[in-house]
Amino acid sequence: MGTFNNILRALVFSLVAAVGVVAGWLLFFELPESLVELFGIVFVVLLLPVVLRAASAVAASVAPEYNVAEVAVKGQIKRNKSGSIGSPPIGAGADDIVEQIDRADADSNAEALLVRLNTPGGEIVPSEDIKLAAERFDGPTIAYTTDTCASGGYEIASGCDEIWAREGSIVGSIGVIGSRVTAGELADRLGLEYEQLTAGKYKDAGVPLKDLEEHEREYLQGIIDDYYDQFVSNVAKRRELGREEIEATEARVYLGTEAAENGLVDELGTREDVEQRVEEQIGQDVTVREFEPEQGIAQRLSLGAQRLAYAFGSGIAGTVTGENSRFKFR
Repeated sequence: MGTFNNILRALVFSLVAAVGVVAGWLLFFELPESLVELFGIVFVVLLLPVVLRAASAVAASVAPEYNVAEVAVKGQIKRNKSGSIGSPPIGAGADDIVEQIDRADADSNAEALLVRLNTPGGEIVPSEDIKLAAERFDGPTIAYTTDTCASGGYEIASGCDEIWAREGSIVGSIGVIGSRVTAGELADRLGLEYEQLTAGKYKDAGVPLKDLEEHEREYLQGIIDDYYDQFVSNVAKRRELGREEIEATEARVYLGTEAAENGLVDELGTREDVEQRVEEQIGQDVTVREFEPEQGIAQRLSLGAQRLAYAFGSGIAGTVTGENSRFKFR
């Protein structure tokens, strides 16, 4: 199929390009006025890139280069992928990933969706947004993890029809964490006094400059428990597992082999195995295209500047701290 499509695309592209060039020649050069002929040369030169782009688009629609879309979820899951001058532009931006999945869903060439996961999790609602986008995709969906599919990453995976992992993948961590720093004692030592003007009993619950009272702890723990209940319910519904089975994991992570044994993973295999499975589902050879965020020039320049600045800074830090040494603190 791949070779046939390549030949067909080349033929269609050549035909459309030839028609466009001939049309331009007839339109501009066959007119008798010499001034028009001069302008005709200019217009043909300007028109040629447009004709070639149109030819490429027509060829792609007649014989598409791919039939499976792939999106990647890498790193900490956040609402927006961002970085500052002092930090790397890494992480999985949920809004970008949702846009990629929706774009793939609207593309008639994409008959199936692969969600490639290598993430420890992240923010709750952004993770759920990606999962919902995967659920909306009209066609077979497979989540597969290379190294890590934990917490919010597993929430996303549960929205796909099947979950694949490697034998050594880290899978699970179906739980929720919330934390706070208590700096009240330090503030006392520094002679700082916390005074907050609020309206509402729990408006400043969890502020680090004051000790957490028991009723505030219960209030914040209740929010964490509610998030956990939603997480467990979502996984139980999608994976056809009982709540008791999921809660019994106690937010542990498992290697892929054990995750498959307890129902958190459907199959174990390599990327090639996953593509073979998709071929069975759509009934034809698989050609994959990875969808990436659509970024304007300003966004690309900003991201490029962040990467350059971080690379420079990390290079200095690596020299001082021995970043390339075998043993590192984590």
